[in-house]
Amino acid sequence: MTPDLQEAGAALLERHHQQPAATPAGGASFGRLVHASTPDFAHGVALYLDEISVSFDGFKALNNLSLAIDVGEMRCIIGPNGAGKTTMMDVITGKTRPDSGAAHFGTNIDLLRLREPQIVKAGICRKFQKPTVYEELSVFENLELALVNDRGVRAALFARLSPPQRERIAEILQLVHLLPEAHRIAGLLSHGQKQWLEIGMLLAQEPTLLLLDEPVAGMTDEETERTAELFLTLVGKHSLVVVEHDMKFVDMLTQGHRKVTVLHEGSVLAEGTLAEVQANTQVIDVYLGR
Repeated sequence: MTPDLQEAGAALLERHHQQPAATPAGGASFGRLVHASTPDFAHGVALYLDEISVSFDGFKALNNLSLAIDVGEMRCIIGPNGAGKTTMMDVITGKTRPDSGAAHFGTNIDLLRLREPQIVKAGICRKFQKPTVYEELSVFENLELALVNDRGVRAALFARLSPPQRERIAEILQLVHLLPEAHRIAGLLSHGQKQWLEIGMLLAQEPTLLLLDEPVAGMTDEETERTAELFLTLVGKHSLVVVEHDMKFVDMLTQGHRKVTVLHEGSVLAEGTLAEVQANTQVIDVYLGR
């Protein structure tokens, strides 16, 4: 959680509830941060990782990993625990610096030269498995806090929202299935609804690339299906990288034709449709089982 957003959250609570500042569950970052270059997607590639390697005390978490995600593409990443999925996301978001390799956002932004806040500002947002919301604030207030605003988050909280801003929040509420819950306290939402709210908070920042780590973990079957519907509506408008173990959910997202990448021991083991990787003998041996 960034300091400016912590301050803004405290201010909003004081203004509306006269209670101590809310502390969000988790650690994702929201809000307008520092300036970064505008990415150039002229070649159609949103994210390019080239021979990325990361070692921790002699253990190679990533081993010459190369991966390309197209603009508007949804790519599912699967693989056994320890395959390097989390470390890959850590490198993309600036949390971990690789030992070697290159990572580019578009053709002109070298992610390895940016700090985490700059990467968020450039248009990359990450959702962790555990939902990160201000539980003492309403659903609407959470989105208000996350909404991109050139005046800065704190300034926005002490000013009236403009009609376009209110319309944008209403659009997000509709998109993430939370319009009827707009004025409900976020802490009273179900686990799945909190996940949707956090996704809405990310969308309020107008990201180009969304990194989603096991987004349906702990959801009911109905919530999982509705989450798949939500993600499918985002394809083309955003690039999505979805790390997931739930093969049924992956099947919903890929619809028989989208590419799936399988990681193993820090490298790409296989790529193809879900049916193709499920039939791959190496993937069966190291991940799916016989």
